[in-house]
Amino acid sequence: MQSSNFDFYDRTSLKSYNLNESMRYQLNMLDQLDVFTRKHCENVATLTCRLCEKLHLNKGFIEYCTICAYLHDLGKQFIPAEILQKPGKLTDEEYNIMKTHTTIGYKICMEDLKLRPYAIGALRHHEALNGTGYPDGLTKKDIPYEAQIIRVADEYDAIVSKRQYKSHIGISDTLKILIENANSGKNNPKIVKKLLKVVIEDIEYEISITQSYIKDLKGELKRFNQIYKYKQAMDKSKEKKDKNYYLQGIKELLIGNENLDNYLTIAKEYQDAYNTRISVIDNLYNEIKIIKKLKV
Repeated sequence: MQSSNFDFYDRTSLKSYNLNESMRYQLNMLDQLDVFTRKHCENVATLTCRLCEKLHLNKGFIEYCTICAYLHDLGKQFIPAEILQKPGKLTDEEYNIMKTHTTIGYKICMEDLKLRPYAIGALRHHEALNGTGYPDGLTKKDIPYEAQIIRVADEYDAIVSKRQYKSHIGISDTLKILIENANSGKNNPKIVKKLLKVVIEDIEYEISITQSYIKDLKGELKRFNQIYKYKQAMDKSKEKKDKNYYLQGIKELLIGNENLDNYLTIAKEYQDAYNTRISVIDNLYNEIKIIKKLKV
């Protein structure tokens, strides 16, 4: 199914699919979820949309699949908070309760005519191709493609959120887990391959943003360096008019709460930030190299 680029959030797309009203209704369902589950659903939907694009699926399916992803964890509103938000490993009994969010979500969707078309996402996103998933242990031929896509997006975001990455540095370890699950027959390898491309794009975007920040930092460091030169010249000057000349130059360069007593301290903070971002850039480029070598 061929597609041109589909931006789910683009106003034209929303208007074309008449989503202004229907999407508000569907997204309002997420208000019933706790903040963490809601954020997870939004993340999974965004990633699902991007995976669909990489898979060259048509716009109609991308829209449908993305809404399924938004609603995939709707059943968690009926899972006890002490289980849903437990920081440690669930007991077998707790895990069995947690698994019911799939059938609960399916029931919620089926009982609402506006949500019924998207019920499969809620029911099947934890099914695995090798039959080890739940709730019904379906195998590849019986698992809808939308559920296979959502499963990969769901698994990725769950791990990323749990590890609380401040950056994409180390993200390759998460991808290795999804690749292992693909190689063991749980995840669709083709979808996981597309995930690698999506993550690389994200890292490249992070690099571009960081480079832009580094450019700003370099400008600030250049300004502080000029202040330092003027200060050195002022201290060496013997004539009052020369001292006033350099002092005036310094005043024009100082901004905000900066002054001659604190500018060196502030300049060091900028330099530390610059050095940190340079290191981040190097690590991000290395992360891309690692990801490109991963085999699915």
